[in-house]
Amino acid sequence: MRGLQLRALVSIGSVTTLAALFLLAPAAAAQADYVRDREYWLADYGIRTAWQETRGAGVTVAVIDTGIDGSHPDLAGAVTGGTDFSGQGSRTGQKPVGTEDASHGTMVASLLAGRGRGSSGVIGVAPEASLLAISIGFGEQAQNSDQQIADAVVWAVDHDADVINMSLTRNTPDWPRSWDEAFQYAMDHDVVIVAAAGNRGSGTEAVGAPATMPGVLTVAGLDRAGKASTDASAQGITIGVAAPSEQLVGAIPGGGYVQWSGTSGAAPLVAGVVALVRAAHPALDAADVINRITSTATDAGARGVDPIYGFGVLHADRAVSARVGKVQVNPMGDLADWVRVHRRASADPEPLATVTPAPGAIASTPTPVPEASGILPVSAVRDVVVPGALALAFLVSVVVLVTGARRHFGGLRRRE
Repeated sequence: MRGLQLRALVSIGSVTTLAALFLLAPAAAAQADYVRDREYWLADYGIRTAWQETRGAGVTVAVIDTGIDGSHPDLAGAVTGGTDFSGQGSRTGQKPVGTEDASHGTMVASLLAGRGRGSSGVIGVAPEASLLAISIGFGEQAQNSDQQIADAVVWAVDHDADVINMSLTRNTPDWPRSWDEAFQYAMDHDVVIVAAAGNRGSGTEAVGAPATMPGVLTVAGLDRAGKASTDASAQGITIGVAAPSEQLVGAIPGGGYVQWSGTSGAAPLVAGVVALVRAAHPALDAADVINRITSTATDAGARGVDPIYGFGVLHADRAVSARVGKVQVNPMGDLADWVRVHRRASADPEPLATVTPAPGAIASTPTPVPEASGILPVSAVRDVVVPGALALAFLVSVVVLVTGARRHFGGLRRRE
């Protein structure tokens, strides 16, 4: 039996706010499903229509992130393999890691391949795709996060990933040589890599690696109206496509839900469409799959490719069903060519930096910058949807606080 669900701000600063949340609960309970009803992108971006042809069966997507709680009811059966490179997780990758944003990987996974529960809960863009849960360490305390990323990419390829989702950013345009080899290994094995552009609201003004790497499909963010997001997106000439990054709802460890913003959420929406394309067109190579995403996108912003929308706004149905010719090269560039042109002698020092979660065409020469703050999940302000008994307990506390406030202010009025 599904418990009562309550939308609550993470930071609650006043009795007025608490009272407003208390009044919201009955309306939420009366809706068909509080979570599913908020997945506006399913209809607005052609995803439901694309499901008439495929739901992603037979495609495997690796999620390199903080780990995935595969026990969440909406992810039942979705995670078919995984591992941990952080030294803090489980051998299956299903133990969320990190002191902050440990829920990040589960949120990302639910948007990508959530199963939902009938007509309720979160259903992902590719609800029949399989997931590999690969947990890595994020932030300043993570050890060798650059190498963790490289190892995670290789592991994903060796375990039959067709797509890799990377909702993370290094916050610098450059990347270590170990990524040259790991990412090229993925590309040589026909794996599509999707990366989040990052968020201005989290301090990422311009895209950073892996979103700057040639061959990677970089995702920018859109607001609820389909326009470039002010806070939940960054910009740069390597952006390939734009997708929703605001008012997203996803699953969190323990069975709950969260409303959040960030290209960390836009990236798995695109990775899900990549999975749909791969399922519908299994003979296509990675370059042609990416080309279907970019060439069927709806042009937005400046005419043609631009640093805000890339090739345009994601359109899932057209990506899956439109007649699109094959290409000889990846629209997002060629990593091997970039390495041949731009890498210097192996004696040169590695660029300083470690990686950050996203939470996200033609690559430019990276400019070395000071050491970054570490790999972190990219996400913005969140609204928690609390399930079941916890919601009931919260409501009780609301009633107590509101009642106490009324008595307190009533007493003050009597003393005036």
